Amino acid sequence: MAEMMLDTQLVAQTAHYAMGTVMTHKAYGINAEDSLDAVCHEVARLEDLLSRFLPDSEISQINLSAGLRSEKVSFETYEVLSLAADFARSFPGCFDVTIGPLVSLWKLGKETYTEPDNFAINQILSMVNEQELILDPWEMTAELAHIGQSIDLGGIGKGYAGDKVRDIYKRFGIASAYSNLGGNVVTIGAKPDGNPWQIGIQHPRKDDEIIGSVPVVDQSVVTSGDYQRYFTDNLGRRHHHILNPRTGYPAESGLISVSIISDKSVTADALSTIIFVAGMEKGLEILNSFPQTEAILVDSELRVYVTKGLQYRFQASQGIDVMILA
Repeated sequence: MAEMMLDTQLVAQTAHYAMGTVMTHKAYGINAEDSLDAVCHEVARLEDLLSRFLPDSEISQINLSAGLRSEKVSFETYEVLSLAADFARSFPGCFDVTIGPLVSLWKLGKETYTEPDNFAINQILSMVNEQELILDPWEMTAELAHIGQSIDLGGIGKGYAGDKVRDIYKRFGIASAYSNLGGNVVTIGAKPDGNPWQIGIQHPRKDDEIIGSVPVVDQSVVTSGDYQRYFTDNLGRRHHHILNPRTGYPAESGLISVSIISDKSVTADALSTIIFVAGMEKGLEILNSFPQTEAILVDSELRVYVTKGLQYRFQASQGIDVMILA
């Protein structure tokens, strides 16, 4: 897998399927191959803990025990649930990992989606309540208050895994690496030649095009969009996978793509979902709470906006006009 580069550095790369997506990794340095082996092992380990689709995962055990008892969990599961709870409390109505029953109702994550009726959605909505996720830091337990409730970490799990991948690279002394966890991009340092990593931002309506790219060094880039998993009904309406936990329907905030650039992958992952649900005005207020975090927003009219910190960094594709957000 490894080969000698002209600059005498070693490079290793690999791809694998995990967390419902194809992931790719590339690392430079004498420990490159070993680091990628460890990265793949770590992602698989976290999936075994955090996936609601694996019956033996800790999240599945919490879901099965909902309304009955608490479950002892690992440090990682407790940590990601604590982070999710913090985001949910800080931005109510925009983020809620107890959204599992709604995800199941819409059959999101499956190959075929269905549009439930309003009655069914209203029945399920009462089970979506982040305040009914009970975490005990002394006993390291997690519990859902009512039978039928369930956790879905779709808006934060891959971001959490991205930060753990970063830790693995650093443990192996890797100074230059790139991991793409199915749209959640993590970079370690710069490229071996000293240039930044150029991360393309998918055009939300053209499969093989990007709206531009952003150079990053030692940062993460995460995008949430209505084009990633969706179906079109017989009236031509697009129903995507990012649900509004208050309405029970796919979010309609006026935004169709949100990309977040942050030092922490878990922050970028959660914020991309939160701002997608919140919309432009409220989303910019939220961003003010996260200094050094930047955003690229695309609205339903395909207008592209970037935060001021990206004014001289974002490189728009030909024909793409960009507006700078104050």
